[in-house]
Amino acid sequence: MSWKRTPPDPSRGYHHGNLKEELVRAALGLIGEKGPNGFTFAEAARVAGVSPAAPYRHFRDKDALIADVATRGFQAFETALARAWDQGRPDAETAFHRLGRAYLAFAHDEPAYYSAMFEAGVPLDASPELRAAADRAFQGLRSASEALIALLPAGKRPPALMMALHVWAMSHGVAALFGRADGGRRPLPMSAAELLEAGMLVYLQGLGLGSEKR
Repeated sequence: MSWKRTPPDPSRGYHHGNLKEELVRAALGLIGEKGPNGFTFAEAARVAGVSPAAPYRHFRDKDALIADVATRGFQAFETALARAWDQGRPDAETAFHRLGRAYLAFAHDEPAYYSAMFEAGVPLDASPELRAAADRAFQGLRSASEALIALLPAGKRPPALMMALHVWAMSHGVAALFGRADGGRRPLPMSAAELLEAGMLVYLQGLGLGSEKR
């Protein structure tokens, strides 16, 4: 009789390399395929190759898993926006339009992350990490708004938060309606980036910014 132990099956129980990362990858794939509300926690476990009970070692439930995905999405989003803004070089207006294009590019190139961030219905206060990551990403828009507002005369400067919210709403609207590969969207005679840039030019000129007013 042999007492040699049989190596554990990595597809069962908790013996699974980096289980947390595998679950996040599984969730990203499922979000891209079915949307954030189109799969179950057990299905994510199955795609990750573990038992239905295994994910509970890392996540309380499916919402906690999606909150982790959204946190990572906001972190990547913040990096993309910061790279595009590049501290406002060579000038604030040029960098601002580059920021808008980066916003749309992220929504287009990372639809699963974007969906987890904005469409899953998981509140930002689901975890301190998610709230912090979302706030840092939004701060990038606010910092850009502050740089543009500084170009206006002191008596004609709108609140930076208000401007940042306007910019976010317009960027998010274009991204949601036209900036992603959604088959049912209305056709456009221009690219999503061109639409956003045209809208932002009108908005900036209304504030007294933009090349035609300066």
